[in-house]
Amino acid sequence: MKLYNEEEILKQLRSADPDLQRKAFELVVSYYSEKLYRQIRKMVVSHDDTNDLLQNTFLKAWMNLDFFRGEAKLSTWLYKIAFNESITFLNKQHAQNNVSIDDQDAFLIEKLESDEYFDGDEIQLKLQKAIISLPEKQKAVFNLRYYEEMHYEEMSEIMGTSVGALKASYHHAVKKIEEFLNRD
Repeated sequence: MKLYNEEEILKQLRSADPDLQRKAFELVVSYYSEKLYRQIRKMVVSHDDTNDLLQNTFLKAWMNLDFFRGEAKLSTWLYKIAFNESITFLNKQHAQNNVSIDDQDAFLIEKLESDEYFDGDEIQLKLQKAIISLPEKQKAVFNLRYYEEMHYEEMSEIMGTSVGALKASYHHAVKKIEEFLNRD
């Protein structure tokens, strides 16, 4: 397997040779699939929905390669696409299922509990329920920081929010998760 070199990949993606572009994009997909899958799955819960959104993310990236200016890292751009796709999906799903803002947590928890691909134990399930109970922004910030160990500066580019606001969101998310886990 080739080592992933973003600088070289970006050159190939900007190449006039369509075969070189395609091969470079295949490397991008191979390199980022698992990371983006985890991030999307943390937001939408369902394995099948996650796979669809992951495919949509890469399709959107491929179709919009000409618009990637390279001002941010490729990973940041991909995470931003995945984040936006997930938020759009959740909003559509809530509207289609007539889920009120107050019932969103219960809706996602029900999906988590019925997901045949969820393989966590009781503690993992409780943690996921705690994360689901967070507001969307705090949930996204928590997942990016805790699971992906992403720096606040990169999150700021993805979410269009200041570093200070992201730090506050993460702090509040951690406190809410601790309270949720200590309830029983």
